[in-house]
Amino acid sequence: MKSKYCPDTYVEILDTTLRDGEQTPGVAFTPAEKLELAKMLLLRLKVDRLEIGSARVSDGERDAVSAILKWAEHRGCLNAMEILGFVDGGKSIDWIASTGGKVVNLLTKGSENHCRVQLRKSPARHFEEVANEILYAKTQGVAVNLYLEDWSNGMRHSFAYVHEFLTRLQDLPIERIMLPDTLGILEPTEVTTYLEWIYQAFPNLRLDFHGHNDYGMVTANSLAAVQMGVNGIHSTVNGLGERTGNQALSQLVVAINDLSDRKVRVVEKELQHASELVQSISGKRCAWNYPVVGSDVFTQTCGVHADGDKKGNLYANLLLPERFGRKRNYALGKLSGKASIDQNLEAMNLELAPEVRQKVLQEVIRLGDKKKSVSPSDLPFIIAGVLSSPLESRLKIVDYEINTRSNRTPKARVTVEMDKVKAEATSPGDGGYDAFMRALRKCMKTFQLTLPKLLDYEVRIPPGGKTDALVEATITWALPGKNIATTGIDSDQIVAAISATEKMLNLLLPGQPKSDA
Repeated sequence: MKSKYCPDTYVEILDTTLRDGEQTPGVAFTPAEKLELAKMLLLRLKVDRLEIGSARVSDGERDAVSAILKWAEHRGCLNAMEILGFVDGGKSIDWIASTGGKVVNLLTKGSENHCRVQLRKSPARHFEEVANEILYAKTQGVAVNLYLEDWSNGMRHSFAYVHEFLTRLQDLPIERIMLPDTLGILEPTEVTTYLEWIYQAFPNLRLDFHGHNDYGMVTANSLAAVQMGVNGIHSTVNGLGERTGNQALSQLVVAINDLSDRKVRVVEKELQHASELVQSISGKRCAWNYPVVGSDVFTQTCGVHADGDKKGNLYANLLLPERFGRKRNYALGKLSGKASIDQNLEAMNLELAPEVRQKVLQEVIRLGDKKKSVSPSDLPFIIAGVLSSPLESRLKIVDYEINTRSNRTPKARVTVEMDKVKAEATSPGDGGYDAFMRALRKCMKTFQLTLPKLLDYEVRIPPGGKTDALVEATITWALPGKNIATTGIDSDQIVAAISATEKMLNLLLPGQPKSDA
């Protein structure tokens, strides 16, 4: 769809993970974390601008902002660093200037209700105070972007107020007007209508749209704003933010690139890395079905879909996993079909006779009916069982001892055997499993093997509260060219994790089971 008021091919992306994203309940970034995230967002993801913090919040915020600005100045991108400021008689401007900042995103009231009820001021007085703030910022060498907070309600209920405010602002030194749907109340036709009104009255304004997701409409609203011709869209990684959060960066990128005539500069292959890094630092995990970056969004479960993909990629859209540095997977369970098994066997370079493959499929379905988790890495063990020949692991963890005690550093002793050669090592660690892995890593040097990076560690305990219940530990590893997940089951969580680890070790080695029967 052609943008009606489109001055640029590219849409500017302002990422506000470090400011609005930090308003997520339970999320607080340290200065070091903020700096690391800023580097990742600007250098790897290639977002255009960053909102890196808020003025006058805390000493920690000052330290974080100052560190980022110092780094940005060295990189020559200081003007891409923006800081939220307030109409407070110049105090925010002074704070920003003292940290080395060059851009303030000034928070003002975009609805008459907010102006009169929260500020307890007349519109005329608020407009005058905002104008004075803008003029003062100019004397301090600080450029001004201006937020119209609650703009969406302002357009719905007090357009005359918004119009009067913009009329007052248009002759002042402002770089951008930023239009927030603060409470996430809009739908796309309203976005289109309200932007039409703004552009007809003020065709020369440079506009940003800042959406929230309370009704689940944020990406549709952002896309409508892009199609109308706004210059910039605000987002956060993984949609972090208050309540239901902000516009998710990954969803915004693909929506603009695929569903509009405009583009973004963001590097699509870095979206997954950004998502995982922010999940790790924030402690807020994405849902398994979260578009683009969710753990299962490129996994087909239905056997019919696997068959269609094998015959002609019939169940794929433009969101191909390769765009994001990922691969399509085919889940194993009670809905699996022959094609699901074939896709997994092909990926693992396993060949089976038709009758053996059918028995493997039946076993996978049987396990699925019992709600057992079956991963591709379990296939060699299932095959071995079907063939009635126990899978003889080349590499075995033959003995281990893990000690943890109050106020003492955990320690582990591990003995490993491969091809009748044994290796033993001990190591301390941050926890029992960490100590085990450190000792195991030492053992692997004997066999000239390198342990892969551990990407995820998930423990599933059946409900009911029984302390002797079986625990399922699923660990995701980064192997060359792909990620794999291995699962171990035991009543002891550490033992389950060690079992999953042993499976991974044997999948690293040649000699996986094959059959020509």
